[in-house]
Amino acid sequence: MGFPNHRIVDAHAHMCDPVFDTDRADVIRRARAAGVVAIIAVSENLSDAKRNIELAANRIPKKFGFDAINDIQVLSPMHKGLVGTANLNKELQKHLNPQKDNIVYGNTTFHSQDKVMQIRNNYDKNVYNGDIGRVLDINRETREVMVEFDGRKIPYDFTELDEVVPAYAVSIHKSQGSEYPAVIIPVLTQHYILLQRNLIYTAVTRGRQLVILVGTKKAMAIAINNDKTQQRFTRLKDRLQGKTYFRIID
Repeated sequence: MGFPNHRIVDAHAHMCDPVFDTDRADVIRRARAAGVVAIIAVSENLSDAKRNIELAANRIPKKFGFDAINDIQVLSPMHKGLVGTANLNKELQKHLNPQKDNIVYGNTTFHSQDKVMQIRNNYDKNVYNGDIGRVLDINRETREVMVEFDGRKIPYDFTELDEVVPAYAVSIHKSQGSEYPAVIIPVLTQHYILLQRNLIYTAVTRGRQLVILVGTKKAMAIAINNDKTQQRFTRLKDRLQGKTYFRIID
């Protein structure tokens, strides 16, 4: 691939902020443990961050020999916002697969050769939540879109297209359990609610060979210093013990 494992490239080396130095060291340590090259790029401006992500998707294949669509995965903490998965998918689709052969379903445009993800289990098709595929063909006569998953060609009626979404960018949550040759991760204060150490750890360890974090010092510091996960009140213990709670409403 043209570079050794365990080599860390740190774009913040010239900075002397002691708080961020500690945070940066923690990210680097986690990246090194995963055996990847980690590049941390500063983008104080939100539009700059989005542009850097788009550029990275074009420059990384040239520099490291990755396939822009098959090997590189953008992982975002959120779906909404300028660097959320929804907007990034639209922008990356323009850059990486500007096909004229497309179909619009709701607010989503699917292009031939698009990278897509199944977002719910479909036992009839034997395709499951989180599976990644490629659009092979859009047939308007049969009203079907053919998607290939691991060598299997699966037809989707136009009315079933709500089961798949473009997958140039996916949420970090959706990426759990998967690995990619290279990942790009935006880490910005726009994602304040989801800036947590465990989320960054999950994202960093998705990359097998290359990890690029694009963000600000402040956002990285918030994420790495926040080791508290949101407490959930599910009453799971009570459910397992067969207890029920109800209220009579007159």
